[in-house]
Amino acid sequence: MERLNPGSLPFRTLSSGAKMPAIGLGTFGSDKYGPAEVAAAVREAASVGYRHFDCASVYRNEPEVGEALQGVVADGISRESLWITSKVWNDRHHEVEQSCEQSLADLKLDYVDLYLVHWPFPNSHGPGVSVDSRDPHAVPFVHEQFMETWRQMERLVDRGLVRHIGTSNMTVSKLTGLLRDASVRPAANEMEIHPHFQQPELFDFCVREQIQPIGYCPIGSPSRPERDRTPEDTVDTEDRVIVAAANRLGVHPAVVCVLWQIQRGSVPIPFSVKRLQFEPMLRAVEAMRLTDEEMAQIAGIDRNCRLIKGQVFLWESATGWDDLWN
Repeated sequence: MERLNPGSLPFRTLSSGAKMPAIGLGTFGSDKYGPAEVAAAVREAASVGYRHFDCASVYRNEPEVGEALQGVVADGISRESLWITSKVWNDRHHEVEQSCEQSLADLKLDYVDLYLVHWPFPNSHGPGVSVDSRDPHAVPFVHEQFMETWRQMERLVDRGLVRHIGTSNMTVSKLTGLLRDASVRPAANEMEIHPHFQQPELFDFCVREQIQPIGYCPIGSPSRPERDRTPEDTVDTEDRVIVAAANRLGVHPAVVCVLWQIQRGSVPIPFSVKRLQFEPMLRAVEAMRLTDEEMAQIAGIDRNCRLIKGQVFLWESATGWDDLWN
């Protein structure tokens, strides 16, 4: 982890040499926050020092976030200092270029720094559907079909619409096939990471292959939709190890989850529309560190508790959500 200068935010250097801010702000408002609230949070987060914003077409707020980003630049923050990510949604795997062009128009940008395949399946769903909902056209992962999507992603790089391309919600086996056949390697993989779901095999694979891990749900996604909750889910911020570290530092347990991920080598993208939540995370990243002992203790509390299971993407013959990840 490097810093531009003392007291500044850390960044990660990608295999291309580009510098990605080591903490970002998510923009998925879930069922709780509308586009205007998310956009206002982006504007305010930039004012306190955030430079990395994680967007997606399926969040249904990119036009509003684009207005906020225009305001950020008008406030004197250069476009070059920002890191903006967007993603192609599942129902547009066959028209990636058009999807990216639409996101650029909505975000009012000439390029995005990172463009991801949101899920490796072309299986979609309507907004707000229950976990029992099924796309009648859903299919299992097929490497050859995914590569057709990836070739379109590579053309975005050739056209200068994106600086980097990457993946999200992948597994080691899926990434292995992609790395074998890709002309442009993925620069990053966005994945669920929090202390109770550490994904060590996938994380270590990405690090070895110089694919930057980006961690969503870094504090255990307390704002995730009710439809995504199951009785066996655990709460990271109530874990005694996390609470003990928070008490030592005098911060909220959520801050410890973010610090752990950064010191481990990932880029967390917490979501919040409240300055009293997102600003302390940023200040802690600038000034605080967990001890080696605390890092070791957190490594020992992994419960393999996946919160975003993806049930709505299952196909007819699937036996359960584990099929998405096997």
